[in-house]
Amino acid sequence: MKMHSRFNWRILLATIALAIVIGSLFYSRYLSLKLDKIETQRVETWVEAQRTIASASEETNLNLAIKISTENKDIPIIETTGSDSITGNFLNLDSARAVSSPAYLKEKLADFKKLHPPIILKLDPEQSEVFQYYYGESQLQRELRYFPMIQLLIVGLFITIVFVAQRSANRNMQNRLWVGMAKETAHQLGTPLTSLEGWVEILKEAAINRQNTNATPEIDREAILTEMETDVARLKLISDRFAKIGSHPKLENADVYLQVGKMIEYIKKRAGGRIRFELHPDQGPFFAAISPPLFDWVIENLLKNALDAMPAEGSIIVNLKKAENQLLIDIQDSGKGIPYADQKKVFNPGYTTKKRGWGLGLALTKRIIQEYHHGTIYVKHSEPDKGTTFRIVLRTNVSI
Repeated sequence: MKMHSRFNWRILLATIALAIVIGSLFYSRYLSLKLDKIETQRVETWVEAQRTIASASEETNLNLAIKISTENKDIPIIETTGSDSITGNFLNLDSARAVSSPAYLKEKLADFKKLHPPIILKLDPEQSEVFQYYYGESQLQRELRYFPMIQLLIVGLFITIVFVAQRSANRNMQNRLWVGMAKETAHQLGTPLTSLEGWVEILKEAAINRQNTNATPEIDREAILTEMETDVARLKLISDRFAKIGSHPKLENADVYLQVGKMIEYIKKRAGGRIRFELHPDQGPFFAAISPPLFDWVIENLLKNALDAMPAEGSIIVNLKKAENQLLIDIQDSGKGIPYADQKKVFNPGYTTKKRGWGLGLALTKRIIQEYHHGTIYVKHSEPDKGTTFRIVLRTNVSI
C-alpha cells in the first residue's frame, strides 16, 4: 500500500509539473503572437517614418518621424531593393560583423524572410523603384520563446531534487527499520531465551547434586518442563510473527473479542495488579478477517505501550464497537499522553519516547493493520497527563 501511494504521489507531481509546462507553452505562445503583432505595427510605423523623412519638404515638421525612427533600438531591420539586393542599410545588427563578413547580412536576411513578409516602401507612386524592409525578432521576443524551455528545465530540476530527497528519506527510513527490526527481534527473543537458560542451569545443578551425598531435595521436573514448553511456544510464536511480516499471511474469520481478551489476560500478568484492565464489548458478534498471530502482536504492542505510559497506577480500557461493514477497537489508557505535534509521528520507524526503545512497535503495528488487514489505525484522542486512545478500524467485508 505504501509503494502504491508513493507511486500515485509521483504520478500526481509529474502530472502537475506537465500541466504547468503545457499551460506555460500555450500562454507563452499567446504572448509571443501578441508581441509579434505589436512589433509588426512598430516596424510599419518606422517604415512610414522613413517615408515621411525621405519625402519631406523644408516646411515639414519631422520631429515625430525622427523620434519614431530613433526609438527603435531592439527590432533588427534590413533594407533591400525590390529584387532583394541588400542596400547596406540595416538597424540593430552587429555593425562590425556586417563590415568584416559580407555573408553575415545575407544569413540574417534569410532568417528574417522565414519570420515575416517584407514591408514595402515606395517613395514615388509614379516610379517603379521600391524598398523592402525585412525584420527579425526583438530580444524580448526571443526570451519569451525560450522561456517555456527554461521553465521546463527548472521544473524538471525541482522534480529531480524532490525525488532524490524522497529516495534518500526512504532509504534512511528503511535503514532505521532494519536496525529497529534487528533490535526488536533480539528483544523479543531475549526473554524466553533467558528463561530457558535459567532452567538449563537449574537442571545442570540438579544433575550435579544427584552425584553429591549431601544432595538437596529433588526438583520438580514436571513444573520445569511445563515452563520450558511455555518458553519454547513463545519462541515459536515470535518466529511465526516475524515470518509473516515478510510475507502475505493468510487471513481467517476469527472472533476479535476472544483475541483481544486473550491478550489482555497475557498483559495483566506483566502489570502485576497495579493497572486496572477493562474490556467493554458492544453488541456482538465481533468476527473479522484477521491473521491471529499478527493481530495478537498488534494488541500486545498497544497494551504494552499503554502500560509503559503509566509508571504508577492507572487503567486500560478496551472498547469494541460495530459500525457499517466496520469493527472499531478503541484502546484507552490513563497515562502521560502524546503531545499534539507528535501524534502523527508515533507510527514512524525510529520514533520513541522511551529511554531504551527503538521506535519499531507502532511502525510494525501500522504495517500489520494497513497492509495485511486492510484497515486503519490512528491516534483518536490524546491529552498530556490524561491519557491516549488508539483506534483500530477493521473492515468486516474483506474476502478471505
